[in-house]
Amino acid sequence: MLLQNKQVAIVGGGPGGLTLARLLQQNGAAVRVYERDRSRHGRVQGGTLDLHHESGLAALRAAGLLEEFKARYRPGADKLRLTDKHAAVAYDQHAEAPADTFGDESFRPEIDRGPLRDILLDSLQPDTVVWDSQLASVQPLGAGWQLAFRNGTTATADILIGADGANSKIRPLLTPIKPFYSGVTIVEGSVYDSAQNAPRLHELAQGGKIFALDDAKTLVVSAKGDGSLNFYTGCKTAETWARDSGIDFSNAPEVLAWFRQEFAGWDERWAELFADEATPCVPRPQYCMPLDQTWPAQPNITLLGDAAHLMPPYAGEGVNMAMLDALELSTCLTDDQFPDLQAAISHYEQRMRQRASAVARETMEQTAALHAAGALGYLVGFFGEAKFG
Repeated sequence: MLLQNKQVAIVGGGPGGLTLARLLQQNGAAVRVYERDRSRHGRVQGGTLDLHHESGLAALRAAGLLEEFKARYRPGADKLRLTDKHAAVAYDQHAEAPADTFGDESFRPEIDRGPLRDILLDSLQPDTVVWDSQLASVQPLGAGWQLAFRNGTTATADILIGADGANSKIRPLLTPIKPFYSGVTIVEGSVYDSAQNAPRLHELAQGGKIFALDDAKTLVVSAKGDGSLNFYTGCKTAETWARDSGIDFSNAPEVLAWFRQEFAGWDERWAELFADEATPCVPRPQYCMPLDQTWPAQPNITLLGDAAHLMPPYAGEGVNMAMLDALELSTCLTDDQFPDLQAAISHYEQRMRQRASAVARETMEQTAALHAAGALGYLVGFFGEAKFG
């Protein structure tokens, strides 16, 4: 095996990095995952994820974790309501009889990020994940790498894999190519105990998702299994708007004042999203990697997930692509058809970039369509075509 007597370092303990660690360990590889969180419970995980048959679920099947997923996913959480700014429902999946299930290519079951992470963490060998390991620097060391972390520790590895997201510190070792601004900035937040703090939106969500589209703006709300709502607004802004606006996004009244101005004319019930003054919001300018990006393959370093192909969330492919990256990379690294690691990595990267380019093009088209006039009608038509086409 190409990885025999090799130490693999995965930087980043998100779904992609953890899936890769599991798949490599199944094939006998020596793996460490270096994660900046102080512990597995050190940070509240974000919203819900829908996993797709050909990507996220395929990776879980290969990892032998589909039964654990079935025990933890949230039936009905994939149900969607499309509304206008007045919260008038234009399309309602809750009114449709359940049709798909596991094994159906169109079935996209939902799971919260926290439970998915727990499934993956619990599948790994003890001490695979090295917590409190925020990467400070990376240097070549012989034919491998030396990693230094902000806590003062160091580690060495023969193979380095960057699964460290949008602001990857591994990516610059491979390519200087940077993402471009999509034109849209998201403001993300959560409402805890939504039945109490946001009762009208809690009722509107019915345990699933709301997509509100109007005035060339978007508002996406997702119910989580802990009783909270995760949400993000989407607006066309200048790239530096979040920095230049002067808004203190940790101050809920300030963010609510901005929302009422920016989303003027929207129903007052949406203001419930900012009812909990103890919960900060986070502005996130959305970026996308160039569709034609490329770089020469190296023998001991590669990327997966957002570190490789960052894009906005409006096609719902991010985590699924990262988990499919993990599946394809693990297959290449453990397949005897390749003469050496560089050939294996080259094969993976070429396919990964080709696949990511197609999805990024679709994502940018979707992002533009959802932040344009007539977006609600467009999306109602999209889901109707998907249902009946």
